[in-house]
Amino acid sequence: MKQEQAETAALGCLAWLIGNDELLPVFLGATGVGEGELRDRAAEPEFLGSVLDFLLMDDAWVVECCDAQGLAYDVPMRARAALPGGEQVHWT
Repeated sequence: MKQEQAETAALGCLAWLIGNDELLPVFLGATGVGEGELRDRAAEPEFLGSVLDFLLMDDAWVVECCDAQGLAYDVPMRARAALPGGEQVHWT
């Protein structure tokens, strides 16, 4: 997946997260981002990566988000890999 596609997918996930009244406060608390910052930070690939990092913490969230957007379940993971900081770490 190219970075532009990844950013588009991540923006869709962010939109889903913003519309989730139960999960949005958890995300805001975990990241320290205020609601007013969401729009400004949405243009930052690193922030979009943090959105996907959060979403990928729970398979149920991934399923809900992907079902709501008609995405394959592997899209958030592939998008995360294409954004800054998403590279796999090789320890050897």
